[in-house]
Amino acid sequence: MGEEARQELSAAERRSQIAQMVSEKGKVYVADLVEMFQVTETSIRRDLTLLEEGNRLERVHGGAIPIPGSSRTDSFTEKKQLHIKAKERIGKAAAQMVHQGDILLLDSGTTTLQVIRNTPSALRMSNLITLVTNSQPIAQEVLTWPSPNLTILGGLYLPDYQATVGPQTLAQLQEFTADIVFLGTDGLSPNGGVTTANILMAEVDRMMVEHARKAILITDSSKIGRVGFVPVKPVTSFHTIITDANAPEELVKAIRDMGVEVLLV
Repeated sequence: MGEEARQELSAAERRSQIAQMVSEKGKVYVADLVEMFQVTETSIRRDLTLLEEGNRLERVHGGAIPIPGSSRTDSFTEKKQLHIKAKERIGKAAAQMVHQGDILLLDSGTTTLQVIRNTPSALRMSNLITLVTNSQPIAQEVLTWPSPNLTILGGLYLPDYQATVGPQTLAQLQEFTADIVFLGTDGLSPNGGVTTANILMAEVDRMMVEHARKAILITDSSKIGRVGFVPVKPVTSFHTIITDANAPEELVKAIRDMGVEVLLV
């Protein structure tokens, strides 16, 4: 993929995150977005114009607010199309870390879905691994396996994430201890840690990390260097981070210096 294409995808994801922030916070300001994303005011104003034309938000003086009566966020389906080749490579590398007898926790990220899609066929047979997830797309994928050992977490269903959250989800998670958790993210930085755009999703992700012996973060490089809306866990809570080769070298080094393994695929 050429540099221009990567920049365009990055801009598309930036707009997605802006739309999510408007939905979560009620209002965003141009000045804050310029500082957060480290782009020009012209770029942010263009983002807001495009989002308004797509009926994602309403521009106001100095920023943007949600469209009255609307609470739409980026859908799982939309996110799934971004950086798909990188996510496939990351998912394949992560799947190679799974062994017979493992108990896995899987969050609702689009990259996490690629772990399941790339799980070796030998592990899909005869209940050789145990899977626990709050993700409907992951559950649907696993249910095509010959003999799946799957627990689907109940709770409040969020259509845009195609996942369950809330007190019921957390109560069920309390009952499990997993060997590995595979977690996606909306943002990752050495100082800001792992972040996401939704408070309820952050609660589930946080507990998944706390209930696994090994935490593996899987994310494409466009998320590295970003600080999202809600903190999940510090970088040092993760044993391994798997990302693609476009990850910024200085940030990869900073994370490795913190004692966290970073695999580039």
